[in-house]
Amino acid sequence: MSETAKTAPITGRVLEIQRMSTEDGPGIRTTVFMKGCPLHCSWCHNPESISHSPQVQWIASRCIGCRMCEHICPRQALTIGDGGEIIISRDLCRGCGTCVEACPTTALELLGRMWTVDELLSELLKDLSYFKKSKGGITLSGGECTMQPEFVIALLRELRERGIHTALDTCGLCRTEVLLEILPYTDLVLYDLKEIDPEKHILFTGSSNEKIISNLHVTAEYIREHMFPGELWIRTPVIPGATDRDDNIRGIGECIAALPEKSVARWELCAFNNLCGDKYTRLGKKWEFAQTPLLTTEQMEHLTYIAQQSGVDPSIVFFTGSPQVSGTAHSGNESPQPRTSGCR
Repeated sequence: MSETAKTAPITGRVLEIQRMSTEDGPGIRTTVFMKGCPLHCSWCHNPESISHSPQVQWIASRCIGCRMCEHICPRQALTIGDGGEIIISRDLCRGCGTCVEACPTTALELLGRMWTVDELLSELLKDLSYFKKSKGGITLSGGECTMQPEFVIALLRELRERGIHTALDTCGLCRTEVLLEILPYTDLVLYDLKEIDPEKHILFTGSSNEKIISNLHVTAEYIREHMFPGELWIRTPVIPGATDRDDNIRGIGECIAALPEKSVARWELCAFNNLCGDKYTRLGKKWEFAQTPLLTTEQMEHLTYIAQQSGVDPSIVFFTGSPQVSGTAHSGNESPQPRTSGCR
């Protein structure tokens, strides 16, 4: 191995750095969304995070129709539709970013940038004063950040050395040995538990929940035996027509109740939101939940009651998000659409 290869910096592909977050752990936080996820949830609120590869998205409201992107693309992956829309051939596009650099109005954006640990650390430390004043910190989310373990472990280690509170937001589908390497550098684990029925989990996400539940037990046991992580929060996306069933919420509660006593500090039922429809449009995809109305406050309160009666400590159960108010429903194409953790 060459000396250059030995000293090459550790890199990771980051989708976005989202500042001033208050939903991904305590205090004011900066959330780092990583690229790549092993699940393909049918309701995914961050579809641009699923692929590990860089992707180009087109924002129609910024486009002036100059066609510069069409002419400059080295793979001829961009064409103009009959309505003036930019059509990106995903089979041809390699996310090189040539069209993005050429676009005069930023109508094209490249999703997924490579960072070194030092570069990202330097960027995150700009928010240090917010963390200190609010008792916040850094949350690593996705996609699924455990898919880039070397990068994540190195970054968390640097943050720990600086006394910054860290949170790991994970779907739990990863190698157990990777999880055990990450946990010692994590103050808080935000663990998604979406669907308890194995067959329905495959139907909704494309993968079994067997490893996810197994890793949840590993995480809870690790917390019981070690100083770090300090807390484990479970988060369940409540999706109309999918995970919003009494039997699912009750089953997840029974699963949580079977974990070591007091290992779970909080269980959030994350109310479905439909504000990500435009994300799919920008990627040239259709979203099957685009016309799905929000759940009502009454429905969320009912499911919260079911959760509180499932065998867990009722005081740890909360519902979060914005359910439907007075029968109104939000359009799925409002802008902007922030990336979301938990209800992914």
